[in-house]
Amino acid sequence: MRIIGIDPGIATTGYGIVDSDGHRSVAIEYGCVLTDKDLPGPQRLQCIYRELSAVVSRFEPQVMAVEKLFFNKNINSAMQVGEARGVAILTGMHAGLDIFEYTPLQVKQSVVGFGRAEKKQVQQMVKVLLNLTKIPRPDDAADALAVALCHAHSGTTLNALTRRGTYV
Repeated sequence: MRIIGIDPGIATTGYGIVDSDGHRSVAIEYGCVLTDKDLPGPQRLQCIYRELSAVVSRFEPQVMAVEKLFFNKNINSAMQVGEARGVAILTGMHAGLDIFEYTPLQVKQSVVGFGRAEKKQVQQMVKVLLNLTKIPRPDDAADALAVALCHAHSGTTLNALTRRGTYV
């Protein structure tokens, strides 16, 4: 299964492409969509859509795993992340991908085994689980790979349930 993991953000949207057989996972590509802070919001969202669409078209993932929005004290920041997240989901839907969503707690639990793991612990485990020589940079790309790994670890069960008409 080829998975695209997404760590949404208005300034930086991380993505990570992972191939997984349910037991072993391999990083195919990772990176970030960066938007210019001087552009108006709608143009930044268009940039995210255009660049993610190109990544999806190039690597042809079967599913998209997106990090759910977590509580944020800054409402403006949370709204912008939510908009970027919506654009990422729309990109996946336009490509015909099944979309799965995971909270930061679920991602940490799946990748590290502890839901309150520190960011550095998650990044180190991404490196180890994907047999990489170094921790992926920038952080948003490492986070996106972690989201993809989360789906790889739980995706087999979720896909079976989805095929039977039960959506988790």
